[in-house]
Amino acid sequence: MLLVAVLSCVLIFVDSRFDYLDKVRHALGSALTPMQWLSNLPRGVVDWVDEVTTSREQLQEDVDAMKARTLVLERKAQKFAFIMAENGRLRELLNASGVVDDTVKVAELIGVSPDPFKHYVMVSKGRSDQIMVGQAVLDSSGLIGQVIEVSEFASRVLLISDNSHAVPVQVNRNGVRAIALGNGSYDFLELANVPDTADIKEGDLLVSSGLGGRFPPGYPVAEVISVQHDPGQPFAKVTALPKAQLNRSRLVLIVAKHLSDIDGQDADNGEESASIPTPGGTE
Repeated sequence: MLLVAVLSCVLIFVDSRFDYLDKVRHALGSALTPMQWLSNLPRGVVDWVDEVTTSREQLQEDVDAMKARTLVLERKAQKFAFIMAENGRLRELLNASGVVDDTVKVAELIGVSPDPFKHYVMVSKGRSDQIMVGQAVLDSSGLIGQVIEVSEFASRVLLISDNSHAVPVQVNRNGVRAIALGNGSYDFLELANVPDTADIKEGDLLVSSGLGGRFPPGYPVAEVISVQHDPGQPFAKVTALPKAQLNRSRLVLIVAKHLSDIDGQDADNGEESASIPTPGGTE
């Protein structure tokens, strides 16, 4: 036990000071990917059984609901096209260019952290899919986190709820900027050092501000649920509910375009497009 403890300390020191173990970690991550898929197999079998045993009435209800949702989304898409066209005209007047959309890759959740104090998940896209460390990860509702480690066929994603994570955000209503900090809970985030006089109210939507170059701007992050003012204190205590389903999402989107690319490659903006998953499973 003493030998193992000493060896562990030596490995921790070497890993923190040097990059010698990066290749070993990546190789182990690639080798363990089949085991992660295997551990996820029972859930996949259960989902498959549920699908093949679904009644005709349930299928018809699902189809009707999807048709209704499609009509709503088509209406929103028409309005969105008008807004984007108007935005393009305004940018031309301002002699500026911007990104209409970001390229994304669809990935599936294949594992979660067994440590309750570490909030990260494993997804089914890796170096072979051109995934890189630092890319933002979303679900259908908002920002989930960022890629922190990449192996050949899988990647590790740190969630915004982890107590070591911070996201630059702004209030969508008025542009007030803040930093959303994770605190180890999936249910809420905290805003750091918000002045007591800041114009932030319950119900405000917080979106990524794009500051720092890590997260693209404009993605929903959280909704303010509490603003507490303590007399005599310079800062208010603000808590917010994450928009993303951090502990429930199965499919995620990995944003393939970095904000730093936006600043340095404006000429390529018109070539970027979003890949949207279809019912057939393609991107």
